[in-house]
Amino acid sequence: MTAVVTTPPDLASRLVNGILAIKPLAALAKHQARQMMIKRAERIGVPWTQEVQKLEARDWTQELAQVENCQLAYPDYYLTSFHAYETGNLSWQAAFEVKPAAHAVHAKIWQDAEAQGDAKLRQSYHDILRGSLSYNPQDILDVGCSVGLSTFALQEVYPQSQITGLDLSPYFLAVAHYRAQQRQANINWLHATAESTGLPDASFDLVSIFLMCHELPQSATRKILAEMRRVLRPGGHLAIMDMNPQSEIYKKMPPYILTLLKSTEPYLDEYFALDIEQVLVEAGFQVPTITSNTPRHRTVIAQVSS
Repeated sequence: MTAVVTTPPDLASRLVNGILAIKPLAALAKHQARQMMIKRAERIGVPWTQEVQKLEARDWTQELAQVENCQLAYPDYYLTSFHAYETGNLSWQAAFEVKPAAHAVHAKIWQDAEAQGDAKLRQSYHDILRGSLSYNPQDILDVGCSVGLSTFALQEVYPQSQITGLDLSPYFLAVAHYRAQQRQANINWLHATAESTGLPDASFDLVSIFLMCHELPQSATRKILAEMRRVLRPGGHLAIMDMNPQSEIYKKMPPYILTLLKSTEPYLDEYFALDIEQVLVEAGFQVPTITSNTPRHRTVIAQVSS
């Protein structure tokens, strides 16, 4: 049995999708979404412009060469606009802005959290994860590691573990590699597809996927979960932290905000319609636990049969 989109978009979603199908309106929505994030970041004390300019001033040739797999074939779904960037995650601009953007986006999760919202989000995830594991994982795979924010958080929680950060964007990985050098962090960075990692069977105790699944079509999610089942050892765990489709915040979100959100997240309707419990079981995992860790996020943890 194959999991598919079972719930058609409602009227509001169809109207939003219709607006976004008109290119000038979609471009305007992306511009507004981007400007909103920059203004929010600067307002809460995150120096977006200053941080980006500092990174832009560097020569990234060496870092890119150290992480990029020039033979990698990108899946079609990745070659689209994400987060208001026309080339999606395949650009230096996207890589340079990940960190301030994360602070801006997560500033509103809790009232008055502001610049601490991102750290609080990651802490809420790791509190649940640590409470679910009865062991310290020896080998950890961070899938969709981006510029390393989630990877460095894993390393702080599990300092004795060997950690691999995997991502499709060589630009993200170059920035992650640079920041790892600054932190003197020993992390293996892998430029590969999550659907076909090339990693050995049963080579990890824990796979963590932090804020990636909402950026995937359902077909890619199913393939990735099957690959994670392959690389996990018996008794190992898969942990997924992402947007919670059951959150009342999303259900009550004003149409204009929904339009801005969808303009930067092309696969959001598919993600919201995905039965994550079903696809995990179909991929070979035990029935997962699903826990709300913020008013709009959830943590899903599934174990491989031992």
